[in-house]
Amino acid sequence: MSTVAMWWDPSRIEATVTRQFVCLHLLPEEIKRLDLPLAFGDGLTDGTYWEWIDEKAKRIFLILVDLGVPDQIFGLIDDSWDDNDLPIPPDQIERLSLTPTRDEKLDKRFYFRQFHYLLKFIEKGAHVVYEEPEVVPINVDKRPGLALNSAVDRVELPNIPGEVFSRRRIPIGTGPGMLTCKDFLTETEKTNYVECDHLVSYFGSYYHNGQGYVLFTLPSDYSLKSLLVNMPSPLKSLAKQDRRQLFMNWIHCLVDTLSFLHSRGLSHGNIRPSTVLFNNYNHVFYSDITRLSAEAIASSADKAAFDKETYDYAAPEQWYRPSTNHSSLHRKSALIATSSASTSSDNSTFSISRGSSEGGTPASMLHTPTPSLNPQAVDIFSLGCVILELLSLLMKRQTRAFASHRAAKHKQAGRGGAVLDSSFHKNIGQVESWMAGLAKDASKKDDQVFRGVAPMLQVVARMLSVLPHERPTAQEVGRSTYKILTENCQIMEPHCVHQYGGWDFGLGNLHISRGGEGFNIATRRHSGSTRPSTARPMTHRPMSSGSIREEDLASGSSGLQGMQSIRSNKVRNWQARIAAGFV
Repeated sequence: MSTVAMWWDPSRIEATVTRQFVCLHLLPEEIKRLDLPLAFGDGLTDGTYWEWIDEKAKRIFLILVDLGVPDQIFGLIDDSWDDNDLPIPPDQIERLSLTPTRDEKLDKRFYFRQFHYLLKFIEKGAHVVYEEPEVVPINVDKRPGLALNSAVDRVELPNIPGEVFSRRRIPIGTGPGMLTCKDFLTETEKTNYVECDHLVSYFGSYYHNGQGYVLFTLPSDYSLKSLLVNMPSPLKSLAKQDRRQLFMNWIHCLVDTLSFLHSRGLSHGNIRPSTVLFNNYNHVFYSDITRLSAEAIASSADKAAFDKETYDYAAPEQWYRPSTNHSSLHRKSALIATSSASTSSDNSTFSISRGSSEGGTPASMLHTPTPSLNPQAVDIFSLGCVILELLSLLMKRQTRAFASHRAAKHKQAGRGGAVLDSSFHKNIGQVESWMAGLAKDASKKDDQVFRGVAPMLQVVARMLSVLPHERPTAQEVGRSTYKILTENCQIMEPHCVHQYGGWDFGLGNLHISRGGEGFNIATRRHSGSTRPSTARPMTHRPMSSGSIREEDLASGSSGLQGMQSIRSNKVRNWQARIAAGFV
């Protein structure tokens, strides 16, 4: 941090206001008065002025020192003022008689200065409401060169030294690009219990001067979108072998984290290169799953806005309407050898399933009146696109060349500068040929890591199936990725080996063979819902004493008063929903 303020927490106040400190700010005759009995009480108390300061008025003494009138402590004690009277309202400060004649400027300074000694610290999982004059104890990193904007910055909390957070400013109100008080609190409550090492997670939030602020863990230094264009120095400085293994481990971490979310009945809903983030320690993580960002709020307010990146990495069903005749189908175990996606004996050609007799076709999807999306299946398709970008990076292929390759069949002579459709879902054939090129290049490499490229591409081919129910689950992709890293790439200790929903890496449920038919991954899974009956989270947040009830959110309270009334309730009801299996 460029500059760090001194924050007066109770321990600092206790350690600072000693008898030596008090004497340092008083004249000799005033020091003698410290040990005299109190002037009020008519002898009914044997306490001294020093004892009153030490036990009841350390904050008041610090304020008087700041204002340059420490000697006034004796008059305040004679009038029985102590720290429990703070904060003193502006219209009552005149009663302190800090000067022989009233000094409005000094009274005003007292009013604002007192809040520096009445700090409310932001704790993990808590939402804090600050009145307008209150001081928010937070250190903002203002070093030049940080890639931040007016709505996002890096901060530290004095009560949690050494940890850096990303702070987002959320406009509160009912206008465009704003969140209502109710929606703001709903979003913070929704994500308060979702925490993972590879997911930007909610830490805490506060409200001050008409703005909502949210603190998230894992501030990022760059995204996959920027990495695909320019490799940052922390990554470039790695040895080639370490960098190659890191790329494969990134894939495993992303898959594992998606398994974590899906095992909780959740989905990410926004997987694309700009939401896959990194820090300068080469740690990969997803952006958060909330609407708590200025960009998300703006996009939700402007329904007509077109985001090309979101379109390019979207699943087909997000642009086609899935057939209602098959909306009840569960996703098939798409990594079974009998899948319609087949490979040649040299693992260098790929076929992404466009559908089967059990599902509709893209053309038929257009005529269905009611969209019905499986958000977890959408995640799988988008993650498949991201994995393909990472494998291309591993093979030193440019993302611009990949986008141009996808859009190649849309080019027409004499069309000028029209924007071409380079989406994955509209260019499946071009994606297949690109994958074949990657596999061919990988087969010529000597490094053991490249032995995992073709098998991983086979998994990706199934993740990119046009029909949602033909895609594998995140758990299936996780099992397959683990086997590829350990058996093909010979990475004996992949990052992020966890269990979700009761599944593990036991050989009884997974078999990988290398026969004449190419790479074949077979799994056995039970029929029924893709959501596991039990979930084992990576990390679980403790409940906050300032938790918010959904019943209160539904009451429609707005503004500061609404936040204060909601904050006064201490019961969290999502724990009951988790126990009941709804989360």
